[in-house]
Amino acid sequence: MDDKEAGSLDYDRCINEPFLEVLEGLDNKKAGKYEAIKWILVFAIGVSTGLTGLFVDFFVRLFTQLKFKLVGQSVEECSENGCLALSLLELLALNMVFIFVSSVLVLIEPVAAGSGIPEIKSYLNGVKIPGIVRLRTYICKVTGVLFAVAGGLFVGKEGPMIHSGAIIGAGLPQFQSITFKKIRFHFPYFRSDRDKRDFVSAGAAAGVAAAFGAPIGGTLFSLEEGSSFWNQALTWKVLFCSMSATFTLNFFRSGINFNKWGSFQLPGLLNFGEFKCVDGDKACHLWTAVDLAFFVLMGVAGGLLGALFNCINKRLAKYRMRNVHPKARFIRVLESLLVCMVTTLVIFVASVALGECRDLVSTNNNTSAQGSVNEEVNSTIRHFFCYNNTYNDMATLFFNPQEVAIHQLFHQNATFSPVTLSLFFVLYFFLSCWTYGVSVPSGLFVPSLLCGASLGRLVANVLKINFHMQIYSGTFALIGAAAFLGGVVRMTISLTVILIESTNEITYGLPIMITLMVAKWTGDFFNKGIYDIHIHLKGVPLLEWETEVEMDKLTASDIMEPNLTYVYPHTRIQSLVSILRTTVYHAFPVVTENRDNEKEFMKGNILISNNIKFKKTSVLTRAGEQRRRCQSMKSYPSSELRNVCDEQVVVEPAEEGQDILQQMLERRHVLYPNLYPDQSPSEEWTMEERFRPLTFHGLILRSQLVNLLIRGVCYAENQSIVGIITRHNLTHEFLVAKLRQHYITI
Repeated sequence: MDDKEAGSLDYDRCINEPFLEVLEGLDNKKAGKYEAIKWILVFAIGVSTGLTGLFVDFFVRLFTQLKFKLVGQSVEECSENGCLALSLLELLALNMVFIFVSSVLVLIEPVAAGSGIPEIKSYLNGVKIPGIVRLRTYICKVTGVLFAVAGGLFVGKEGPMIHSGAIIGAGLPQFQSITFKKIRFHFPYFRSDRDKRDFVSAGAAAGVAAAFGAPIGGTLFSLEEGSSFWNQALTWKVLFCSMSATFTLNFFRSGINFNKWGSFQLPGLLNFGEFKCVDGDKACHLWTAVDLAFFVLMGVAGGLLGALFNCINKRLAKYRMRNVHPKARFIRVLESLLVCMVTTLVIFVASVALGECRDLVSTNNNTSAQGSVNEEVNSTIRHFFCYNNTYNDMATLFFNPQEVAIHQLFHQNATFSPVTLSLFFVLYFFLSCWTYGVSVPSGLFVPSLLCGASLGRLVANVLKINFHMQIYSGTFALIGAAAFLGGVVRMTISLTVILIESTNEITYGLPIMITLMVAKWTGDFFNKGIYDIHIHLKGVPLLEWETEVEMDKLTASDIMEPNLTYVYPHTRIQSLVSILRTTVYHAFPVVTENRDNEKEFMKGNILISNNIKFKKTSVLTRAGEQRRRCQSMKSYPSSELRNVCDEQVVVEPAEEGQDILQQMLERRHVLYPNLYPDQSPSEEWTMEERFRPLTFHGLILRSQLVNLLIRGVCYAENQSIVGIITRHNLTHEFLVAKLRQHYITI
């Protein structure tokens, strides 16, 4: 990402004269009305996110069931007639059509690729990423992910659900769309970056809640992994939004799948099922204190494998950035089709040639609850070339949706062959690592869970067969899934709660937490989590929660940008455009010259972003003096004052690909716009905004020479401006470089 693209969002209030006028007319009754509207919108975001999950789940199930039914029948017939090549071609054709559609949708909106979690994390951190919360991105993301999952790639729909929920949170309260200009209602509230940020936090949490049926986990995910700005009131709204999403999805899925409306049996897209021992088996236990030692070792293994996964994926991402992305756009489609073709070949060949026939476990002696679980698991087995009450263990894992394969590893009482589990883990590990990063909407949660579950089930088999231990295989599969997922994404608190809510088994809390902590500590010794790696590769200036202790040795004068560009109260439009095109920061001190030709600092600064906010009017003067004028902000109603103050107004939006700065030159703006930061005495073109305070959490700067004064601008005791501190000056990489330079200087 170019420095000019990675601007900062404005998460602080616009404190100027129009805002103060609005504030004076605001009483408790109006404030209560605004708060009530916020709660209604939060509920609407949760419901919309739940319906989005229902839409994706319905079509993914429809496409995958049709595909596996068609190909499964073909394999059964061709196993006797010797036409397996025809079955392979059928599967390959279906998968490549699905992936082609998904990849083309990403060409339409490139930011729809991947899970979207790194981008949403950056957005909530205050980084402006173009197009990340647009309606067009939402359409391409939702449609693309269902085709990607149905196409057989080792991707999940949970990550894209988080992105989709965030887009709903950003767009629904706006009641307008930049993509579809006819969608525009007069509702000028909650359009500031500050309000939009809170709704995006709620939407992201709702996405997690809909994906896993974990509303509390979704709230904690938004707090731990997403939002950089949090408060108590936001906690309640985010939790309510998550609950609304879970309720909506649960209501409709339970009614559609079981025809029992209002039964609430399916809380999320991913359901781990019930972990329960068979009644009457006193030797069975879910886990014991002795098992904790094995869980710690599995956490170490998960951290090591997760670090390896991230390392390989980072190298693949760098290769794509150098050799794939700079080329023609259709090359990305070809890469997606190549990955699809290889994945399909591996699935088919492994299922047909590498699987072993295993005996089914009878469900006649089980209780009704356990028997129903086993019946559900046994209904999804694959018999490829296996007869006499046996099943093909490799085909059962590969020729099923990923959620079904996870169910098999968690709840199948019959043993999977150690060779099958080992081969499945290796193949799934490398193929999912290769897949994450191709130009399709893709998530990483479910592939990581499935990969880790196979490893955990392998450990359980070894302990049972070689050491004759009485253990519950499903528990080890769950811990393995948690270990590997934790080693990849490095989440702790939120992931612990998500897995507990997904299993509906509170006794798993301690082993899951210990496993995730060990996996994170082990993985952090080698590299960062997968999302942080991709944020760094994209060049996003993300500000971390904390910095290293040594960073406190730096002062403001060490890291500030000393080469400033000044703006005078009346500056030509051509000069402003030139400044914007040649500087990477968008805050400019407004100065005037005194009699001694010395620059004097005025009462504020101007924040001029790429989306400059000009007010417009329909008033035109005569031809000789034709120029646009804008009305004074005092003439607007209070609601519009808030709108003009806070929202990112798009005045006569540019055509696709047209530079907004070029538009400024081509239009008939007044030659000298008024840049006074605190007042607007004339009715000329004005930019009322002052440079706002930027919150850089986790960093304390001390200096005896310069002070941090008006919102990021550094000036000396004689009031002369000496520098400016921007987001880019506070990134970890920049601070490390300055720290090394500081030591060399000393």
